[in-house]
Amino acid sequence: MKKNHVTAIARSIYQAPCGFGVLAANENGLVAHHLPFGSACAGDALELAAALHPEATKESALTRDAAALMARYFAGEKVSFDFPLELEGFTPFQVAVYRFVAKIPYGKVLSYLEVAAACGSPKGARAVGGAMARNALPILIPCHRVVGASGVMTGFTAPGGVASKRELLAMEGAVLSDTGVLQGRCGGGFAQAFHGGD
Repeated sequence: MKKNHVTAIARSIYQAPCGFGVLAANENGLVAHHLPFGSACAGDALELAAALHPEATKESALTRDAAALMARYFAGEKVSFDFPLELEGFTPFQVAVYRFVAKIPYGKVLSYLEVAAACGSPKGARAVGGAMARNALPILIPCHRVVGASGVMTGFTAPGGVASKRELLAMEGAVLSDTGVLQGRCGGGFAQAFHGGD
């Protein structure tokens, strides 16, 4: 599903243990990241890139660097991403949410309510959920690190849905119960520190 109307002019494909991912960019930054869960081979990823980003026929330094780092992430390496992101076309609130969520550290999680409060809208948990559903840059904007207040996994629009979200969190060291509920949720201090320093 294409979640960002901005046209991409470059794309790169990377291989992960769970499949092949695609990163697309324009001259301002990364436009889209298609997680590897839905593409079993490079051909599938190329077809996806051609269908969603027909003008992106070659790599750029940005997409190549981002793909290399993404491959390291999916190999289990603790990495952080600091690439320019193209957020044109989103509302100011959505942009604020994306910029905040992009700073949630590896292995930390926050609730939708905590994100909403940190972005100046204490009652905006549902709006945060809507922004997460439109996130075109998963992992770079790590929406998998935003969960229900009780640690319950909620909607994840990437291939595999909530199961993919659980897999990503487990890879980052999260402890999940047998029913897939996050145990010992942490990160609220990060939200307070980030908001306090804003």
